[in-house]
Amino acid sequence: MSRFLRYSPEQGFLLPPNVREVLGSDHLCFFVHEVVERLDLSLFLDGYAEQGGALYHPSLMLKVWLYAYALGVTSSRRLEQRVREDLALRYLAGGAEPDYWALNAFRRRHGRGLNDAFVQVLEIAQSLGLARVGTVAIDSTRVKANASPDRIERVEEQRQERARKRRQVRRWQKACDADDPQEGGGTSLGSACEGLQRIEVAKQLEPLPRLVKRSRTDPDSRFLRERGGRFVLGYTGEIAVSEDHFIVAARVTQHVQDVHALVPMVDQVERTCRRRPHRVLADSGFYSNQNVAQLSARGIDVYTPDPNVAHELNGGPPATGIGRMQPSDPHLLAMRHKLRTPEGQQRYRQRKTLVEPVFGVLKEQRALRSFRLRGLEKVNTEWHLAALAYNLGRLYARR
Repeated sequence: MSRFLRYSPEQGFLLPPNVREVLGSDHLCFFVHEVVERLDLSLFLDGYAEQGGALYHPSLMLKVWLYAYALGVTSSRRLEQRVREDLALRYLAGGAEPDYWALNAFRRRHGRGLNDAFVQVLEIAQSLGLARVGTVAIDSTRVKANASPDRIERVEEQRQERARKRRQVRRWQKACDADDPQEGGGTSLGSACEGLQRIEVAKQLEPLPRLVKRSRTDPDSRFLRERGGRFVLGYTGEIAVSEDHFIVAARVTQHVQDVHALVPMVDQVERTCRRRPHRVLADSGFYSNQNVAQLSARGIDVYTPDPNVAHELNGGPPATGIGRMQPSDPHLLAMRHKLRTPEGQQRYRQRKTLVEPVFGVLKEQRALRSFRLRGLEKVNTEWHLAALAYNLGRLYARR
């Protein structure tokens, strides 16, 4: 009798008829299936006309995409392959094999439906005592656009050319300021002609045209500054995170600065969760006296330092006025006083523990460093899909 187990790849059934026997009854795919079955998909169904051929059911497509984003699979072509090979995806697809065109078309056309599903999942979480919005941390990150990089190279070339011209002008200016050994000679026109040429070079130093700040493949994308002074052609992804690490609001903008996003993100938290947060945490990029005044008038406790106090909290010198120009705005003075107290500093340090891990999961584990779709409306759809998959993962972990 052989000591080896029976092995026959050509057998009729490679797997048992019941998928749960292989994956286990607590597998993520079964949780995704159960949650989607509870959702109201009327907005998805309303997106289709009565005419036309047979289509895959929105429930099937939503389950497949949510499970794919939970695994970090964002490519429709890659997902088409995984549906044929992955047992969990085969179960969610019910044995169907949608191609990449159908998968991508569903993701592109159902922005309203995905936003509604995002809200419904938050309502399920809140019914279980999760996704509490007592304290909300708000932050943003840069996400690369699905755009051609040749425009970035053109901008860099123009910057280098402008820097070269500046150096030429500075050398000519230094030469003009230096002593002339032939002063009073008046016998040579060479230096004068060269000076006129330098003046013509200086006139060429015009601002960069606005056209280079766009992409032909994705006109809605913008050149945005990242940490370290680098620029990325993409969008600004903004999220608001609850105390238990649920994304309670998400959107994508073209904002170059975060200061314009604080109040709109708080408004979106109120619309999504149907309740107002008691406390809002944000970094110095979101600070302005007007933002603090508006949120304080609503009774919201805000913790967001101005850049000087942020430098102080990170080990820098104390923030003071410059010369005789002492700060006088009452909201700024109150914020500085609050953040200099031990309790205020403890509250503000909580921001990193709430929002930064979420960005780490989205960008590192879920491979969301660049968008697949193009256009502001479509990347908002993709951002909500990623946030919805993340919240499902949180529900699955806390079940």
